[in-house]
Amino acid sequence: MASADLRKELECSVCLNSYTDPVMLKCGHNFCRDCIGRVLDTQERSGGYSCPECREQFQDRPALHRNITLRTIVENFLSTHPDQEESGVFCTYCIHTPVPAVKSCLHCEASLCDDHLRVHNKSPEHVLCDPTTSLENRKCSVHKELLKYYCTEDSTCICVSCSLAGEHRGHQVETLDEASEMKKKKLRKVLQKLMTEREETEKRVQSLQEHSRKVQGKADDETERVTALFMDLRRRLEDLEKRVLSELSRQAELVSISVNDMIQQLEIKKDELSRKLGDIEELCNMTDPLTVLQESDTGDLCDTEDGDDEDRERHDKLLHDGGDLDVVEISHTLHTGLSDIIQLTSGVLGITDILLDVSTASNDLRISDDRKTVSWLLHQNRLKTPERFQCSQVMSSQSFSSGRHYWEVDIEGSGYCKVGMCYPSIDRRQGESGIGNNKKSWGLRRWGFNYYLAIHDSKEIQLPGGVSSNRVRIDLDYEAGRISFYDLCDPIRHFHTFTTTFTEPLHAVLGVWEGCIKISGGGSDLRNLLRYW
Repeated sequence: MASADLRKELECSVCLNSYTDPVMLKCGHNFCRDCIGRVLDTQERSGGYSCPECREQFQDRPALHRNITLRTIVENFLSTHPDQEESGVFCTYCIHTPVPAVKSCLHCEASLCDDHLRVHNKSPEHVLCDPTTSLENRKCSVHKELLKYYCTEDSTCICVSCSLAGEHRGHQVETLDEASEMKKKKLRKVLQKLMTEREETEKRVQSLQEHSRKVQGKADDETERVTALFMDLRRRLEDLEKRVLSELSRQAELVSISVNDMIQQLEIKKDELSRKLGDIEELCNMTDPLTVLQESDTGDLCDTEDGDDEDRERHDKLLHDGGDLDVVEISHTLHTGLSDIIQLTSGVLGITDILLDVSTASNDLRISDDRKTVSWLLHQNRLKTPERFQCSQVMSSQSFSSGRHYWEVDIEGSGYCKVGMCYPSIDRRQGESGIGNNKKSWGLRRWGFNYYLAIHDSKEIQLPGGVSSNRVRIDLDYEAGRISFYDLCDPIRHFHTFTTTFTEPLHAVLGVWEGCIKISGGGSDLRNLLRYW
């Protein structure tokens, strides 16, 4: 009865079988490792974790701690109390009612229950073993004797006759117990190795799961940030649209008022002119000279020159000077608004405007006036200083010691160039000062128009070739210790990512040995839009 109660206590509440590799949660309840793993995987999809036994809630996926003591108890119990009913072996002598066997006798070739075991012959030739239905496997197929020895040369179990007169005569043999212990010893080593390997595998799985959760959390944060950014951009664009359209409407209304006022005045003048035309025509049609000469107000009919000049001047001024939209003012409003949006986007997304430091440029490089284009051109006759590279390189004036930044480089004009980042303490002398040829710089090297290498500390990693857009993007995440390179083709292709812990500020660095390359920056779409105004 006590045995049955203990067996019940050693059952997993999930699978209802004896514990297999038992693990314990923080609440103290134990489960098979595979069972609780499946439960937690199911709970993960629903967004929460809890103990299947007591329902205690866990904020994060709970760690699984191996219960070695419980595992030992389970193993010892199962070895001394085999599950007789599940073995399917019944007593040979209980013919009326099947009774589970507790032992089998190899000499009698029979299985025995507790009652028949007590009266069984205890003589040495009666060898007992765990209940089995395969008694013939315990005897030699040739001599029909019990298998008592193990031939190490043939790796097989043999009887006494096999070792003395049979085919195994003269071979090295051991007793079954000795051979079994030797094999168990090897198996225990393998078991320990497998257990260690499984633990390491489990740790790797957990680390990957944790990494996946972190990536998903980061993606959620980035999604929220980008969503908020686009909402703000849409709001700003809508506000800018309203301001520009309102300014257009205001100016159009002012022009319309002036034009309508002028039209109204001209309509009045036209009516007056029509009246005068009628009066003059009437006078011209009169045949009596006296009446024509004596008609009053004829001077008013002929006085039109001054008014006509004034109206013409107002008309011309309205059409050419004050009767049109103020495009300059509208353009200023649009340009200012879009510039503010570009500045906002650049700050949020880490778009960085890189300028080259001419004082670091070698004497075989020419730097453009806007400090964004570097060309290979010998004999610049600059003074040699400690800051100046002696190989064909130039460094940015900006340095970065925190945050996330990116910029783009147009490398179409050069088949032999490098782009990357370096510490300001990099050696500027000839030799190991090249980008990636030391521990203080990380670079992407283009050697030929379809051959790329990632390089750091003189270690080169060949990258896959293929169609290139001839534009490279460099991403820096200082706190995460990452420098990434991308090919801005369609779709964007990831070249390589270096991961380390940065110990100094970082500068952008460019190297050219043919043609020219240009820093194109970021946010080009909005900047192109401004060119239309």
